[in-house]
Amino acid sequence: MSLYRSFRSLFLIVSIVLVCGFLGAVFGQKIGGDTESAGITDMNDSLRDFTQVYEVVEQNYAEPLDPDKAIYNGAIPGMLRVLDPHSNFFDPKAYSALREEQRGKYYGVGMQVGPRNNKVIVIAPFVGSPAYRAGIRPGDVIAAVDGKPTDNMSTSDVAELLKGPKGTIVKITMLREGSEKPIVFSVTRDEIPRYSVDLHFMIRPGIGYLHVSGFQETTEEEVTSALNDFGELKGLILDLRQNPGGLLSEGVGVADKFLAKGEVIVSHRGRSSPQKEYKATKGNGGKDYPLVVLVNRGTASAAEIVTGAIQDHDRGLVVGETTFGKGLVQTVYPLSDNTGLALTTAKYYTPSGRLIQRDYNGVSLYDYYYNRDVEDNNANKEVKLTDSGRTVYGGGGITPDVKIEAPKSNHFQDELLVHYAFFNFGKHYVSGKQISKSFEVDDNVVQDFRKFLTDEKVPYTEADMVQNIDWVKRNIKSEIFISEFGQEAGLRSHAEEDPEVLKALDLLPQARALEDTAKKVEAARASAHAVTP
Repeated sequence: MSLYRSFRSLFLIVSIVLVCGFLGAVFGQKIGGDTESAGITDMNDSLRDFTQVYEVVEQNYAEPLDPDKAIYNGAIPGMLRVLDPHSNFFDPKAYSALREEQRGKYYGVGMQVGPRNNKVIVIAPFVGSPAYRAGIRPGDVIAAVDGKPTDNMSTSDVAELLKGPKGTIVKITMLREGSEKPIVFSVTRDEIPRYSVDLHFMIRPGIGYLHVSGFQETTEEEVTSALNDFGELKGLILDLRQNPGGLLSEGVGVADKFLAKGEVIVSHRGRSSPQKEYKATKGNGGKDYPLVVLVNRGTASAAEIVTGAIQDHDRGLVVGETTFGKGLVQTVYPLSDNTGLALTTAKYYTPSGRLIQRDYNGVSLYDYYYNRDVEDNNANKEVKLTDSGRTVYGGGGITPDVKIEAPKSNHFQDELLVHYAFFNFGKHYVSGKQISKSFEVDDNVVQDFRKFLTDEKVPYTEADMVQNIDWVKRNIKSEIFISEFGQEAGLRSHAEEDPEVLKALDLLPQARALEDTAKKVEAARASAHAVTP
């Protein structure tokens, strides 16, 4: 069995090397012409060297070697890491999760779970899901799944136990505050959609708010449905904060909803990938309501494609922080044993020709993702022009038209979040109470919260409370609404009082002026061309 696993793992390495282009992409060998024979020779030498190293490790390492661990977690990621931060290998579990995320659905019970107080608990069941219909509530502690105790299990481990084929039954043992004995729910698994449009509503008369959390196979369809729900709009806040991107096709489809037919959305090109340009095929049908796009450091990939297209065509005002800067195209290659390889094959460019990807040379993987230092000056960035002639910068994400620094948390806020103070208080507060949707956090509720913090031994000072009172009230209300009315109600409550969303509302007239100016410039250009002999 060990020999089989070793052979299988080595075969996988060879498969990946071949996918990478006979090691040309991996080791910098230029394939073609007079160098082709040398490249193949180098490949054979490298494979022989790797095999010898692997055999020495397998025969002499201090402990028995797990081939899958050595290859899946070591050799393959190490090989890909020297290329760029986004080429990635997916073992069977990760590849299955990737496909599940792209499809936008899975089979399970339909609830968000997470760690709280060293237990895995229910954050919220999705409205209408099997878990919701069974009577599972936010705050329920998952003690066992099909009789298997969840002690020392991670959140992902518990989530995997809850998933299963459609129509099968899973028994979930819950501990609930106020209940002396565990409660056992028998829940029939069903198809659970993963909505990428997790929130849309009229935030003001005629003004829509639309949050897109990612770009999966159903995103364009969901955005279309949300826009149809709004009807005639006088303005729209498109919130792409913390949107990590996803499928290019869905990003193109979403951008198409806001641009004029025929306008370029994005292009990409690479060493072995000819340039391809994507244009709006349907267009917005003349619906040119003012548009503000909210972005932050977590806005990446397909979300940056949408943002860059809207900015380059002066269709909307981009507000927030400079985006992540992920402009590399990954082609996903299925491999043996239900594994997959996401290999960078091209780079994305906005309609004005801006490269979205920021520089990653000489930067550690940790610093690339978590320690990014966004500079306010654009001295070293490429300069391009929008349709109306405005200056925009490339090579480092999308720079907003109006910068809003995301509020940084302070020690008091971190303490409350670490202790899950709002979640625990919300669960505690709604017990035995009737909460209406007109509920507001008044002085009495804040006083109850103070007492709760004292009882739970969560440290704070009165000065902390006074200085952060708006933030405290906003989070209390959001958690109470999640506990009482569901996840969407809590998200809506939070969005309605989000300072960045409120700023975006104030900027809608500026967004209108931007588009009007762009139209005048375009009209003047068309007129000049018309009279030129």
